[in-house]
This record gives sequence, structure tokens and C-alpha cells, in this order.
Amino acid sequence: MTEPASSVTYELSDAVATITLSRPESLNSFDEATKVAFRDALHSAAADDGVRCVVVTGSGRAFSAGQDLKEHISGLRGGDGSLSSTVEEHFNPMVLAITQMPKPVIAAVNGIAAGAGASIAFAADFRIVGASAGFNLAFAGIALSADTGASWTLQRLVGLPKATEMLMLPRTVRAEEAAALGLATQVVPDEELAETVRELATRLAAGPTVAYASLKRALAFSATHSLPESLSNEARLMALTGATEDHRAAVEAFVAKEKPTFVGR
Repeated sequence: MTEPASSVTYELSDAVATITLSRPESLNSFDEATKVAFRDALHSAAADDGVRCVVVTGSGRAFSAGQDLKEHISGLRGGDGSLSSTVEEHFNPMVLAITQMPKPVIAAVNGIAAGAGASIAFAADFRIVGASAGFNLAFAGIALSADTGASWTLQRLVGLPKATEMLMLPRTVRAEEAAALGLATQVVPDEELAETVRELATRLAAGPTVAYASLKRALAFSATHSLPESLSNEARLMALTGATEDHRAAVEAFVAKEKPTFVGR
């Protein structure tokens, strides 16, 4: 099923929802319509029990160049260029939808990911990066602070000193360096990106969805809480996952020396 939604496409196949930014002529930058469509597509994927893995990617030669500056300059010239409203209405909900998605999210980084585009990729659970791709935290280059969660995600991926450098002295971090820094889960030749992502998405979609969601929640909680609080949270999540059909099926399969089949509940 493919449903065009403005400059974003949403395709659901074999429990994998693929959300594609489709403004290749503008490097998939976010104008107003694209921000709304992308945010709403993420929310649709989160709410659909038939979706067990989500892939976000871009069309053409870029993942996303971030905010559409041509649209933004028009607002600035017209005296209505404040970014606070779009950050709160669009970019913040995007990153929350990805990080709180009750299923795995893969960023298939097919080209440059800059500004909010890079931030969106950092929020994903996995970043599969084409060899010619790269990340650029371009905010300071246009005299802005960071948005779309970069101040939170980036330092957790690369550490505070490196995050400070990348934000204050923006440059393009190419794929191999991104892998060395921990920004990329895997770097693959450009021509193998789609197949590598498909294989990973298929594997995750066939996995224990409630367990994946609980692991995401556990990691996010423990990042900002004490060990005793994290242990209590782990106990709650173990009780939740221990009551699932998937857990029982996995234990039965283990005892029988068989491969389990997970139904996602």
C-alpha cells in the first residue's frame, strides 16, 4: 500500500512502514507541508498495530537538508520568521514520535543529513548509512542553536566534547568517520543500502515487538535516572514482557529446541 501525502510517501509492506521524504529537488528539506506530513506519518506508524518496524529515508541524493531556508527567509523578510512555533509544533513531535515509537526505527541515510535531518537520523534506533552520505550539524553556521533533539541525542552517541565540537564547528562528517564515532550503526556501499535496510527491517518486524518497545523505554529511562530507579523500572518492564505471547512462545521453542515465531504481542 502506497499513499502519497504531499511531499512524503508512506508505504506499508510486510509489517514495515517506510516513510520517505520526497522533495529531491530541494534535498528533502522541510517546508511547512513536509513537516506536517512527516510528523503525521510517524504518528500513523506508531498507532498502527500492523506496523512492527519503521524505516525513514529520503529520495534522490539526500536524506534531508533540514529546514527549508528558502521558505524561512521569506518569513524573515515578512517579519514572521520565528522558529519557536515550528520547533514546538513540528520538529519536537517528530523526534518524540521516533524515540517513543513502540517499535524499532531505522534511518536509511542515503545522502547528506544536515540540521534537523541529522537530528532525525540520530533519534532513530539504527542508522544504516550509504558510503557517500554524511552528517552536518549546520545550526551554528546560520547562527542558530540545535533542535529536533540534537542536544540530547548527539552527546549520548559521541560524548559531550565531540558533540560540542560538531555543533559549534559544523562540518560534514562522512560515513566512515561517522561509523568510527558511533553515529552510524553500519556503513554500506550506496548500491547495497536499500537491500541492507530491507533485511534489517524484515528481521526486526519478525521479532518480539513488545520486548523491543520495552528495551527502548528502559534505555531512555535509565539515561536520566538512578540505578535503584532503573532497577525498579526494569522490574516493571520485565513483568510486562513476561506476560506476552511472544515470551511464552520463545520459552516453549527454546525447550523444544525450535525457532520461535513472534506475533508482536
